[in-house]
Amino acid sequence: MAPAKMSVAELEQFFRDEFPQAIAAGDITIESADGETALLRQRYSERMLRPGGTVSGPTLMTLADFAMYVVLLSAIGPIGLAVTTNLNINFLRKGQPGQDVLAEARLLKLGKRLAVGEVNLLSGTSPDPIAHVTSTYSIPNI
Repeated sequence: MAPAKMSVAELEQFFRDEFPQAIAAGDITIESADGETALLRQRYSERMLRPGGTVSGPTLMTLADFAMYVVLLSAIGPIGLAVTTNLNINFLRKGQPGQDVLAEARLLKLGKRLAVGEVNLLSGTSPDPIAHVTSTYSIPNI
């Protein structure tokens, strides 16, 4: 395993400086990031729910995309212009109201120009994913 190019503290500082809107609400925390994997937590809020009381798709997609960005930056360093080129999500089961959502991100392939990864989204302490995401990021030639 290659060493991470950004620690959790460095990632948090990068987001405060360069992308404050991503963390402005204060509801998402980076629990770990090591250059290959990352774990993020979105604290429960009623804003997450859609009618019917389940965690909304946009909430899950946003968290998954951010988790991929975090794991990628932990691997390549502070390259803010890396962007999502594809995100595919499969909703597997209902996210439970009142529970935090965890995003377990993992890089599958890291190339010079593209990175591919996956994210499992979990509700609370359940080991069963509520959604599975695959994503591709474009890395700028700098």
